Amino acid sequence: MDEATVVMPQFSEESPAPFLRAQWKLLVMLNYEIDPAVLEPFVPAGTELDTFNGTTYVSMVGFLFLNTRVLGVPVPFHRNFEEVNLRFYVRRQTEQQEIRRGVVFVKEIVPKRAIAFLARKLYQENYVAMPMAHEIAYQNAYPTDPQSVCYKWKFRSRWNALTIQTSGAAISTVEGTEEEFITEHYWGYTRHPDGSTSEYRVEHPRWQIWKANSCALDCDVAALYGPQFSSFVQGEPSSAFLADGSDVIVRMGRKLRCGSE
Repeated sequence: MDEATVVMPQFSEESPAPFLRAQWKLLVMLNYEIDPAVLEPFVPAGTELDTFNGTTYVSMVGFLFLNTRVLGVPVPFHRNFEEVNLRFYVRRQTEQQEIRRGVVFVKEIVPKRAIAFLARKLYQENYVAMPMAHEIAYQNAYPTDPQSVCYKWKFRSRWNALTIQTSGAAISTVEGTEEEFITEHYWGYTRHPDGSTSEYRVEHPRWQIWKANSCALDCDVAALYGPQFSSFVQGEPSSAFLADGSDVIVRMGRKLRCGSE
């Protein structure tokens, strides 16, 4: 697979229709090294774990979903909300020798039951609904740049939190870095209960980032995601940063035939 070409998705008239248009903003990303054996049961058929310098990662990600439109229609009271997810990274080689680098979600948390239901129904993603909140403070020296961002979710009567503190202005990701690896995945893959796999495309420009001065995860990882994750998703992450985000398009998914084109 090393000789295949990694391709960022480009729009074409043959692309599946957009399912969702939105803005993803202020993405807190805490990235942890993990034993690949933990993730193997979650890897969709036709894909394989994607690694950076031989290391396998999971990421705790929190962000704002803004100006959301489903099939071109804004849904009243469901346009702006938080999301927190635990995700990992895979890749798939097509018959044309293209490498598609993608994301698999272990679980995604949103505050709206209707959103969770729709995502489970249409994409078979493991969405759950919980009370959520967020807090954002901005820098005095850079008034448009965030100084701290915190996403909260209430699980089993206790507030959990994902927090990051930054300083200075945003910078571009550098080619070949861990930050680029984490942010530059443009496909989503879902493993269905019958063993089949769905693939969908996510389109957005490259994001800029603020590196973390400090960060924290206060979460009952074992109860929320499973005890196999608890020894890895804790303490100081391998890396942490805040991405500015952008407009995004999530296109209609399609089921792969035996993991191939």
